Parts: sequence; C-alpha cells; structure tokens
Amino acid sequence: MSLLNRINAELKGDRVIWAILAVLSVFSILVVYSSTGTLAWRERGGDTEAYLFKHTMILAMGLALAYLAYLMHYRRYAKIAPILLLAAVPLLLLTIMFGAEINDARRWIVIPGLGLSFQTSDFAKLALIVYVAREISSKQDYIKDWKQAFVPIIVPVLIVCGLIAPANLSTAVLLMVVCIGMMFVGRVSLKYIGLLLLLGVVLFSALIFLGEFFPNYIRVDTWTSRITDFIENPQGSFQIQQAKIAIANGEWIGNGPGNSIQRNFLPSPYADFIYAVICEEYGFVGGALIVVLYVVLFFRVTRLVTKSPKAFGAMMATGLTLLLVMQAFANIAVSVHLVPVTGLSLPMISMGGTSTLFSCLAFGMILSVSKHIEATAE
Repeated sequence: MSLLNRINAELKGDRVIWAILAVLSVFSILVVYSSTGTLAWRERGGDTEAYLFKHTMILAMGLALAYLAYLMHYRRYAKIAPILLLAAVPLLLLTIMFGAEINDARRWIVIPGLGLSFQTSDFAKLALIVYVAREISSKQDYIKDWKQAFVPIIVPVLIVCGLIAPANLSTAVLLMVVCIGMMFVGRVSLKYIGLLLLLGVVLFSALIFLGEFFPNYIRVDTWTSRITDFIENPQGSFQIQQAKIAIANGEWIGNGPGNSIQRNFLPSPYADFIYAVICEEYGFVGGALIVVLYVVLFFRVTRLVTKSPKAFGAMMATGLTLLLVMQAFANIAVSVHLVPVTGLSLPMISMGGTSTLFSCLAFGMILSVSKHIEATAE
C-alpha cells in the first residue's frame, strides 16, 4: 500500500478540513520563521532557527493532539464536559491571583519546575464551549424553560467570561459572542439570549467599576486607551500604521517569503500582527487565501452540522468553528484597522504555546464529529 493510500485510509472525515489544517500549519512555519528575526537578534543574538525549532515542535505536538482528539469518539467529550468546566474555573481564579504578569497582564500560570507558561483562558474557552454544547443538546425538548436555560447555560458563561475579562477582555467578549451564537443555533428562546447579552453588559460595567479599586487586576486603563485611540486617531497607532504599510508593500503577489521589511518595526509581528507580515510577503493573493481558508472551514462545518444525527456533535462543532473563525477575523480586522487592537492571535498561524495546542485540539474535535457523521451516513 502506498503512503498516500495509507494516509487516506487513516484520516477519515472531511478531507477539506484536513487540508485546511495542513495548509494553515505550513503557513505558520513559514511566516513564524520569517517574522521572528528581530526577536531573535534582540534575545538570542540572531538565532532565528531556535524559534523555528521551538515553534515547529509545539506545532507537531499540537497536530499529535489533534490526531488523538480525532480518534476519540465525540460523544465522550460530552461526558467529561462538566469536569473540564470545574477545572477551568479554579485555574482562572489562580491566574487572576497568582498568575505571571507578562506585558502588564496576568494571563499565564508558570508550571513549577518546568519554567513553561500556560494560558488558562485557552483551556477555559474549549471547556466552556463543550459544556454549553452538552447543555443545549441535552435540553432541546424543554430549552425554553427558565430553569433549563439560566442556571445550566447562562450562569457558567457569565462566570467563565467574567474571570477571563479582567486580564483579557477581547477573549471574554469573543467567547460570549460564540456562546450566544451557539444558543441561537440551538434554538434557545430569544428572551434568554437577550438576557445573557444584558447580563454581559452588566458584568462589563461592574468590571469597569471594580477596575477603579483594583487597577493591577482589571485592565480598565488599557481598554479605555485602545478604544479612545481607535475613535480619535483615524490613522491608527504606530503599530496599526506599520501594519498598513506592510499590507500596502505586499501589493498583489508580495515580496516573497522572508522578505518582509515591516517585521522589523511591527510589535509582535509573529503573533498579533502576523497577518500583516503574510500580506507583505505573499501579497493580496496570500492574504486572501488565508481568509478563504477560514471561510471554507466555516461552510464545511455548516454542511457537517446539517448532516449530524446527534445534536451534541453539531453544537460542539459549531461552537469550536465559530471560535476559530471569529478569532481569525478579529485578528485580521485589527491589522486592517477595522477594530481596536485586541491582542487576539491568528489561530493555527501565530507563534504561541497553548494557543497553538488548543487550536489544534479544536480542529481534532471537529474532525472527530466529521468522521462519525460520515460513517453514519454511509
């Protein structure tokens, strides 16, 4: 049996989603290698290969996680969903109180003895989405009832988003919007969707008030400055201007891999502004390809959901896809100055530890749903 035939036999499910995962992974390696040059000179004396090796190893671990998640039957995620949520809440509390402060934000927990940092919000995002999918699918017959909508769904969403928001408001808002989208797809009564939205606004207002007393824990000044700068400065901040220059320099076909100039001036060109580097090196064609890949991912999963014989698989795949696609478009929107700076990474492409691992894990869980749905349809 040839290698290609063995791969085809082993990797079942939606082949288009597998292809999207592969193409995004290749893009990630190429662009991270190119965009870490300045960081390498500043911290490692020009050893760019060290960052390439580290990122490639993390990506390989992530793809291995994706494969393991793909092998597991998606219904098992429903069984462990409450455990995941119960683990996420204390981890978020621990991060707020004792997390490592990096870039004026407490988002990471340093693992003792290993020196590795773990961003707990990445774990909490997946845990909440799987839990909400479980609750919506298990209560579809009487989801319009107050008791079955408020405590099992709305309260956990508010708790998790409320714990993420002090250090990472953009992630909390993104996660709440994803949960609202899941509730809409899951046919939850609109009055409860509206209630979650209203309580989300109340929660945000409470955080602004508390931020006056706990500025070291709640980044109200950062939120205010970013929104004010976006409204009052039509040209954008320094980082936005550099991103625009990078995108303009790329023109139609780009300057070629490794030939970005603005990577030397962009803050975090390997993370928050990696899309601008893609556009500079691969041009409009490369930037459009990335957008198309995420759009195709969304429509392939939509097609998957319409074929799903079990509600949980459909809800979990919907939530995870909304998370990946909306985060991607939020990251891209920052680079083209459509929204204030958020700090959200580009899923599967930006350099990162836990963000890369959990993005891969989300892909694996989606593919698990795809595999079993196609097996049922045969």
